[in-house]
Amino acid sequence: MSTQLSITSVGRLSNAQLPAKQAILPFVTGDTEVRWLSAEEQRIWRALLVGVQTLLSTVEGQLQRESAIPFGYYEILVRLSEAPDRSMRMSQLAEASTSSKSRLSHAVARLEERGWVERLDCEADRRGQFARLTDAGFTALATAAPSHVEQVRRSLFDRITPEQADQLSAIMTAIAAAGVSDNESGGCPLACDAEADEIS
Repeated sequence: MSTQLSITSVGRLSNAQLPAKQAILPFVTGDTEVRWLSAEEQRIWRALLVGVQTLLSTVEGQLQRESAIPFGYYEILVRLSEAPDRSMRMSQLAEASTSSKSRLSHAVARLEERGWVERLDCEADRRGQFARLTDAGFTALATAAPSHVEQVRRSLFDRITPEQADQLSAIMTAIAAAGVSDNESGGCPLACDAEADEIS
């Protein structure tokens, strides 16, 4: 069986799926030196991917099964419930929920159909909009929250020690901070409300 890979197929591979480094080297071009992962780093990376995917899949499954709420929608409801007057600018909500502008717009539209969220125009900026959690949306969140929190506790905090939880917090905070720094180095930040709010 041939071990050759096309350039297209190599481009689709994530680091967790990469074959042996030796199989890829013939397709690597340019002068940039690739910082290949060691065997131990590959093990850690793959464990992270599997762990995160397993956790999110379990939490998503519980929310969908018991409350018919996708996890992303639940996070939007939570963010709005914690905001003053249960409302946030769309740009701020996108940043807080780590959603793209188009994805958030789609999610808010679906939540509007359920009567859980409403969009309001910004008086100070005609192009800006607010998303506001309705009373019905708050009730839906309050109903779903107890079983969701129990699932999170079973799937995460019951599986690790308090010391591991502290370590996990530090690790994920560092990763999130690096992502914010990378995003700020290029493109327009989400704080540019005049553009970022145009997501309907």
